[in-house]
Amino acid sequence: MVAIALPPDAATRIRFAVSCLWEVLASLRVLRDRGVPSVHQPWVSRQRSAPGRLLAALVPATGGYAPDFLTPPPSGLTADLDAELTALKRTSPETVRAHLDLMRSSHGAIDDLYADPESGLARLAGEIEEYWATAIAPHWPRIHALLDADIRRRAARLATDGAAAVLNDLHDRVRWQDGALLVDQRHCTAPDVPDGSGLVLIPSAFAWPSVLTVSAWGTPQLAYPAAGVATLWEAPPPAPDALGALLGAGRARILTALAGPLSTTELAARTGITAGGVSQHLRVLRAAGLIATHRAGRLLLNSRTDAAETLVRAAAPPPTASPRSR
Repeated sequence: MVAIALPPDAATRIRFAVSCLWEVLASLRVLRDRGVPSVHQPWVSRQRSAPGRLLAALVPATGGYAPDFLTPPPSGLTADLDAELTALKRTSPETVRAHLDLMRSSHGAIDDLYADPESGLARLAGEIEEYWATAIAPHWPRIHALLDADIRRRAARLATDGAAAVLNDLHDRVRWQDGALLVDQRHCTAPDVPDGSGLVLIPSAFAWPSVLTVSAWGTPQLAYPAAGVATLWEAPPPAPDALGALLGAGRARILTALAGPLSTTELAARTGITAGGVSQHLRVLRAAGLIATHRAGRLLLNSRTDAAETLVRAAAPPPTASPRSR
């Protein structure tokens, strides 16, 4: 159990962030697990390249300790792998060695990093870039849209219902009690955080079904499963015939696919329509008041409006009644 103290004004000490390095760490744990969660099996089945030797040695399967220097505090809601790798490479040799001492394992690549942290971190950053390019970057628009939607929902709840409602809804292993956030981490040896220094909440696509914590770096971090992760790798359902008759097949397909916020690129990948065609359909749907577009960092994400939600529900075919048993 890890206890993270938060003061009475906890809402002012909590911030959300998106992190590329947390997704690298959490996804590698998924690949290392013997029993891959069913949620992530479609993603795992597509992986053809292994992580670099040093990166693989530093990230064990779920339950093992990964050095905290792998996840320096992310700066905000705009995920930037280059900026995070720059922070990683600036980690002091003393910090690298202190975190490696907690691993209690020996490996040639880790020993080299321990002996020469500066060169080792540069090599590690290169391996992370290669892994990101093949394993996560092709899916990042979809993942980022999921994370952005989760943050928007929880931030709105923080403003309306307060910190307790948000913290107690993160995960069944997390609860806020008597001014402290208690995280049930069975294998975690991290010290408690008693001084109320704040908290960074990081939604993650690959943390599910666990939560991951870091108490180093001054401000503790908690990576939790983003809401809706179970639908992340699903193909969109076919558009209802009635919706296609009303809007046209392409626009109906796009509106059906927008069960969550998606970029133009991701919509093209999900619907099989070219990016140019998607853009044209989006303009029409936006003018009709059926979609709204907002910026999330460098991405423009499209979402269904309330009017579109009503339209999609009304056009959906009624559920098929099951035959009565005799």
